[in-house]
Amino acid sequence: MEPLFTPEQLADIHAYHQPYYIRAAVEPLVRLALSALLLAVLVRPVYRGAGAAAAALERRFGGALRTAPVSRAFFSAMDRLWGEPGWGTAIFFALFIDLATQLLYAPANVYFFYVLEHRHGLSNDTPATFAWTWFKGSLVGAIALTALVVGLYGLARRVRRWWLVLGVPVALLMLVASALDPYRARLYFDQTPLREGPLRSRITALMRKADIPFSDVVVEKTSVSSKRIQAYFAGQGPTRTIVLNDVILRELAEDEILAAVAHEAGHVNEARWPGRIASSLAVLALLFLIDQALRLSARRGWWGVQRAGDIRTLPLVSLGVFLLITLAAPVSGALSREREREADRYGLNLTGDPGAFRRMLVKAARVNKMDPEPPRWVVLKGMSHPPIGERLAALDAP
Repeated sequence: MEPLFTPEQLADIHAYHQPYYIRAAVEPLVRLALSALLLAVLVRPVYRGAGAAAAALERRFGGALRTAPVSRAFFSAMDRLWGEPGWGTAIFFALFIDLATQLLYAPANVYFFYVLEHRHGLSNDTPATFAWTWFKGSLVGAIALTALVVGLYGLARRVRRWWLVLGVPVALLMLVASALDPYRARLYFDQTPLREGPLRSRITALMRKADIPFSDVVVEKTSVSSKRIQAYFAGQGPTRTIVLNDVILRELAEDEILAAVAHEAGHVNEARWPGRIASSLAVLALLFLIDQALRLSARRGWWGVQRAGDIRTLPLVSLGVFLLITLAAPVSGALSREREREADRYGLNLTGDPGAFRRMLVKAARVNKMDPEPPRWVVLKGMSHPPIGERLAALDAP
């Protein structure tokens, strides 16, 4: 059987992945060091700077904004939610902390997501498109962070069981949020319907065989920034969409694309509700733990905090969330890898074409530069997919 990679390809893959493995080992320590710096040194001066910035903007624009028809309603709602002056300071504090973190990580992010990707032929980004994508991601993150500050800390200041008031609707929203996936993806890449023809007809027939309804098959134009192969299902029920990127259409034959779609169809047939319910309950538990951390900070008077809901506890909350995610990653990764194995088995049974399935995996591994045998600690740390070598070996298992 033809080897998965030539020696030259394998050397290139190892050179590509080695920096990522080093980062995976070092990054938790960097995050802990950054959190220690924030909590021990920077909370008070950053909070003073946020207060000064909010006061300056209030003096410069507050009169006009508080009287204009649209902004007046916003300011009035914020004042009522917060219960007293200070919400501007809270938002600036959170944004300043986020900006400082992004600036600290900027050199590493440019190296990993631009320099390294170009060096190994995986990116089509220009400096301008890379900067634009980064800006959009940062803007979306800033909006989400502002909503977190307003929702979580605003409620924590006014409602004793805020974690329940906030957690229940958030948990319910999580149960249906995946229906919005097809629309979120369009923030970053253009999508067009797959043209009528043999491939679309074969995908439709395959989904009819699998008894999976869907609304459309679309082509996502990711080649503007990436050379990787990608296929996935987005949305649920009436919004379910089969997404193929333009790279997969160029690199794979029709039967190989069908194998990729069949694998993704395996995820549609997973028992999703237990996981979603567990995730929703986990969010409630997380918010309760955050509430306890806020109250402990107020009792101890850390960083000058005198009441629950003080924004100065945000770095502590961020540290706690990071530790919980890090500790849960091995378990969630193991569950994810098992789901991927099941999806492989499902897709193989659906197509009945092991040759096409193998060719699909081999081509995807070559184009996406997958390490066939990553270090075991990397896998156990939380890899979402089994190593490609293991997936190919499973095809030959009796």
